[in-house]
Amino acid sequence: MATAVVEGSNRILREAIKRALLFRKFALASSCWKCPQGAKRYLLTENILRLHEFQQQKLAIGYRHYGEKGAYFSAIEEKLTKNRLILRDELKMLLHLCQTKSEVEVAKKVISRYHAENKNVAFGEFKFGPVFMRLCYELDLEATAVELIKDQALHGFFSDSTSFNILMDLLFVKGHYECALDVLLEMKRQGVKFNKETYLLAFAICYKLNSSDSCKICTTLLEDVHFKGDPMPRRVYYFAVAFALKQNDVTKAHSLFSHIMSTRSKICSNLKVLLLAKSGDVQGLVQTLKQASDSASDFVKRPEFCMQVLTTAREKLEGNPAVCAHFEEIFAKLQASGQITSLTLDDLLCQTPPTKGHYTQLLKQRQVSQRTFRPLSSTLLAE
Repeated sequence: MATAVVEGSNRILREAIKRALLFRKFALASSCWKCPQGAKRYLLTENILRLHEFQQQKLAIGYRHYGEKGAYFSAIEEKLTKNRLILRDELKMLLHLCQTKSEVEVAKKVISRYHAENKNVAFGEFKFGPVFMRLCYELDLEATAVELIKDQALHGFFSDSTSFNILMDLLFVKGHYECALDVLLEMKRQGVKFNKETYLLAFAICYKLNSSDSCKICTTLLEDVHFKGDPMPRRVYYFAVAFALKQNDVTKAHSLFSHIMSTRSKICSNLKVLLLAKSGDVQGLVQTLKQASDSASDFVKRPEFCMQVLTTAREKLEGNPAVCAHFEEIFAKLQASGQITSLTLDDLLCQTPPTKGHYTQLLKQRQVSQRTFRPLSSTLLAE
């Protein structure tokens, strides 16, 4: 009897250790999204991609069903073979259990069956498209994602803009700009409505391609937006202005720059310098940089300029020794005050901005005094 109890205790202990190791494995996989090397994102913020949230859900489901994954996949494949109904929760769990490309291949078959059985789903039904795209993002399966989103038999399965946006972001990160543009056009063909993230991705992709065709696409999109009167994020205009400058269309760049209401950002400062340089406005260029160097203070946010942008500006001043000498003085002052960065304009454009609501969340967390552990007064919160 005692031996049986000991053996039972050892078995429970071994199972607990296995579960702990599994939890650690999933936790490490999840934490990789927090570091720059783990999930390198350029355009969309985390509250749109929701990759970390997806990882947390996979962690929870994987831990809860530890040791049952093989049997679950076998049961699903048996359902496919016997042509039995695939339930929504079964597909949802399957997508969160996938860890390899071969498992995603099974998921593809299940998606096809599920969609064939549920083409006429009610409005507001759970959307699997974004979940599948996050899975492909995690496993670097952009080719699989493109294949399914263009599959005519699955028309309507990816009926939301988020699915297309996540895929385009993945393709952008990989440098597959032509393919990303193809996905954008596929989105248009399927009649999926563009949102502000879509426009951001579209202009970023066209900026990277820097071709006459992509220029025409941007022009068409801008005309469409202005006709509808839809508000556009500043980042869209950043890419539009930079693209116009790449195409040496200074007039268009000036026109687009005028749509940016607040020009205090680092990107705007650099775009303004480039605009002045390419317009040949030497006096305006020197004056802008002089004001930036004079504003250097420990209590005021100092404008920063890319070395690449200042090098372009310097080239425009060649042949004018007096102005060039003045420029070099300002350049030295900017360098001494740490206002010159090695980041390129392209780096600044493609940086992911911090997620909105981060500071609001911190405020919510500070509703209890750290000293008295009592609720903070409404007056203090208001301040």
